[in-house]
Amino acid sequence: MTVALNPKVKYIGVDDLDLDLFESQYVVPEGMSYNSYVILDGKVAVMDTTDARKGEEWKANLAEALEGRKPDYLVVHHMEPDHSALIAWALEAYPGLVLVASAKAIQMLGQFFEGIDLEGRTMTVKEGDVLELGEHSLRFFAAPMVHWPEVMVSFDAADGALYSADAFGKFGALSKCGFYGRDDDDWACEGRRYYFNIVGKYGAQVQALLKKLAGLPVMTIRPLHGPVLEDNLGDYVSLYDTWSRYAPESEGIFIACASIHGGTLAAAEKLAEILRAKGAKKVVVSDLCRSDVAENVEDAFRYPTMVLAASSYDAGLFTPMYEFIHRLQIKGYSKRRVALVENGSWAPSAARVMKEMVAAMKDVELVGPVVTIRSCMKSTDLPALEALADALLA
Repeated sequence: MTVALNPKVKYIGVDDLDLDLFESQYVVPEGMSYNSYVILDGKVAVMDTTDARKGEEWKANLAEALEGRKPDYLVVHHMEPDHSALIAWALEAYPGLVLVASAKAIQMLGQFFEGIDLEGRTMTVKEGDVLELGEHSLRFFAAPMVHWPEVMVSFDAADGALYSADAFGKFGALSKCGFYGRDDDDWACEGRRYYFNIVGKYGAQVQALLKKLAGLPVMTIRPLHGPVLEDNLGDYVSLYDTWSRYAPESEGIFIACASIHGGTLAAAEKLAEILRAKGAKKVVVSDLCRSDVAENVEDAFRYPTMVLAASSYDAGLFTPMYEFIHRLQIKGYSKRRVALVENGSWAPSAARVMKEMVAAMKDVELVGPVVTIRSCMKSTDLPALEALADALLA
């Protein structure tokens, strides 16, 4: 679809409602949007392309928006294939087109498009450079590792638009979640899952970008995924600031459980019951074996305290818990409190492995006694669970 954002700027992005896994790993039940924009001024700038899956639809949107004009520039904020698959096509379709990108992005082009001829077709931009289009102009800011090294964002002072690349994006097609952020019932839910799983490792780089942009009179944020943001921009920026500082967003305790036959899960649920009875304001229990790992990563970062409850397995750790902690490690999990519950019928080993994995994380405090369950929770296990609950609430 094409949407006029103002008299000279149009949205030409596409929705993908048939995608099962974004980046071949994240479930997207509400689909995905691949956002792209056109600035129609004295010069015409196309802002990124799209995923190959939606190439023909994007070409039609572009042609409709151009109304017979030829684009002068193709601005590439991010080289990931879901935003750049049509670069070679655009250069061939419009012989006068100049590709505008960071030096790193231009270097990467040959990795994605074999034999592409860029002679005289590129303009390298760096921090602070400005591309004049007429009334509109784009000022570029380097955003390395948010979340690839070549990323740039751009700011158009004419309408206060920040073209934010993958920053401030979220899962979900616009036809499902709403075109504008105000139409989205709960932007933060999928925005949070998107941030911690896609960008989350690079909090320091996000902080650096937020500081660069702090003085700009931003009136709207136009990301490469998710709704266009125009209202309450401070709320979105505040969330990004919290997330990228690895600060807890909400008070509560997250209990992540990996149980083979249900005994460990029963203990986790009993601990949650004890915590609530002792006054815990929020306790969330998730069965890692039967839930979306990306949502579990999201909740691990959302709350300040987490309990890892897992079965022992092959003299080590039950696989779903191992994979979950590994994801937390590579996403930069830090500045949290963690407690351990293990289960083992003859030689409990889960706590040992979990402790080793947690010890590799930055600024993570192990809390309370390790609780060991033997096969099934019994009345004799309750004092240990009570003691752990007290330690978690201390």
